[in-house]
Amino acid sequence: MTELFLGIGGFGESLWSYLIPFLFVLTVVVFFHELGHFSVARWFGVKVDTFSIGFGREIFGWNDRHGTRWKVSWIPLGGYVKFAGDENAASIPDREKLRAVPDEEKAHLFHFKPLYQRAAVVAAGPVANFILAVVIFACVFTFVGRTVGTPLIEAVIEGSPAAAAGFNPGDRVLAIDGEPVESFEDIRRVVTTSTGEMIFSIERGGETVTLRATPRIQEVTDSFGNVHRVQQLGIQQGGNSEVVKSNIVEGVWLGIKETAFIIERTFDYIGGMFTGREDADQLRGVIGIAQTSGQVATFGFVALMTLTALLSVSIGLLNLFPVPMLDGGHLLYYAVEAVRGRPLGEQAQEFGFKIGLALVMTLMVFATWNDLSRLQVFSFLGGLFS
Repeated sequence: MTELFLGIGGFGESLWSYLIPFLFVLTVVVFFHELGHFSVARWFGVKVDTFSIGFGREIFGWNDRHGTRWKVSWIPLGGYVKFAGDENAASIPDREKLRAVPDEEKAHLFHFKPLYQRAAVVAAGPVANFILAVVIFACVFTFVGRTVGTPLIEAVIEGSPAAAAGFNPGDRVLAIDGEPVESFEDIRRVVTTSTGEMIFSIERGGETVTLRATPRIQEVTDSFGNVHRVQQLGIQQGGNSEVVKSNIVEGVWLGIKETAFIIERTFDYIGGMFTGREDADQLRGVIGIAQTSGQVATFGFVALMTLTALLSVSIGLLNLFPVPMLDGGHLLYYAVEAVRGRPLGEQAQEFGFKIGLALVMTLMVFATWNDLSRLQVFSFLGGLFS
């Protein structure tokens, strides 16, 4: 029992160090996501009843001059914008109320707006997440800078794909698959997203040599003890590294490229799960994100904002998946409506929302199971009662 109380005590001490950064990151991401919906809806003249950060009972709030209730609620695991005529926070319409709406009020209700306006309002949430990520990355690259290392190889790990391909210490990587390489970070980026054999142009002894190598997925443990599965070539960096600041235009462009890279890497991971190249145990839920937020926060505010940008892209991309209950599900319904010339029937939409809710809940349970397994909670509990 001593171990149990010590474990609980240690958990209590670390709870706040995880909780506060997690709530900061999640609140920023959710706020901008919902602000995207809200801003475009207000632009099209839609009446908004509620803008909420969190779910459940209201902690505090206020009404703006348009009659929208802005509030912060008790359960800080998301948020929502509720339009006039919505039955709930998922923007499912209250059919009975909508049928009784006078014609003069329909112009201000979301569900009576033209199809393109409804689609724009729904898509604005994920788009706002992508814009937020670009802005954060641009600010980091412009005002803090990025580490740029010479694409020079100092060492080649024995038995690695690089060793098998014929890489040597002192080689300088000029291009990968025909794309020029400017820094060692470019090599890492391309290698981690590769799906097969890669062609390297190498400068060696004043001559250009072509080598072919296929990176290998390996388990890597970070400084916090977290295990990640990443593609590695088996080379170590040589030469000097320096912190380079960009001008604002270049910073924005680099922010766009970084956001696009995260999207590409996400799709690559999802595709890898279906082909067996990636393990689903890398998925993280709320507990995992909270743990990561606390760990990253130890590196400072800039690192935490970078994590915010990464999570913002992930949330935006997840919401675009064509699953009812998510923004992508609404867009799927609108696409069907555009083809059919009329919306899906009420029963079909309600059935879709139930399926979507089941899928989302299943994903949450699976990700939470991964989090608990990663924290060895099940092993700890098993040891207490064995």
